[in-house]
Amino acid sequence: MTDDEMIKCAEPSRQIERLRAIMHRLRAPGGCPWDAEQTHESLVSNLIEETYETVAAIRANDEENLKEELGDLLLQVVFHAELAEEGKRFDLNDIARGISDKLVRRHPHVYGDSNVGGTDGVLAQWEDIKRAEKGHEEKPYLHGVGKGLPALLKAAKLQKKASKVGFDWPDTTGIAEKIDEELAEVREELAKHENGAPASRELQAEIGDLLFIVTNLARKLEVDPEVALESTNEKFLHRFKQIEKSLKRDQITLEEATLEQMDAYWNAAK
Repeated sequence: MTDDEMIKCAEPSRQIERLRAIMHRLRAPGGCPWDAEQTHESLVSNLIEETYETVAAIRANDEENLKEELGDLLLQVVFHAELAEEGKRFDLNDIARGISDKLVRRHPHVYGDSNVGGTDGVLAQWEDIKRAEKGHEEKPYLHGVGKGLPALLKAAKLQKKASKVGFDWPDTTGIAEKIDEELAEVREELAKHENGAPASRELQAEIGDLLFIVTNLARKLEVDPEVALESTNEKFLHRFKQIEKSLKRDQITLEEATLEQMDAYWNAAK
């Protein structure tokens, strides 16, 4: 597509076509050296970063920033599609066709004659169709669940999937008791740990068990553990910033401050 043709694509209905043309130009000879050097693997960190920035905009309820971040995320999809098209493997049309076909296939209650109703029924039907599509009937029930996700999100997803077949705590009482049990085991391993030494495999395993069961409590209470932890991260950032401001007011640097001083300012910031 020439520059003139690309400019003509500026009308609203042709913006995806315009974006593809720009990406193609950037990768072509005489385009952008950085874009030309990229591979699927080199773009992984960009894809992850743009995903989390999009999530941050959603959580901040920032509509204007969300529009921009969704554009950055869309660029990653278009970039990967361009790389695949250059290798004659697939292109953006194949990606769109694939997800469109999947949506129609997994919504037979909309596009077919399935009579399933309600969210729970729809989700159960979705899982049945998904397992049949991927040939997972003979594979372990949790096969592929959470693949590629960060550990916290993967833990929540594994627990949620297991709960669908009844492998779940009946209430939060048992989970709370299990948290106490896991915390005691962490303390037991800590008692064997020498200050300054790296954590043993046993201590690491016990901390992992504690994190896993705390995640289970969050899931049981319908609290998104990722959202809950990010909220605490933001709270920590805010309070630590207050510590810095208080220290600066008293003409004390972070390096000079004692733990007692920082604790006092921390409590004042709460």
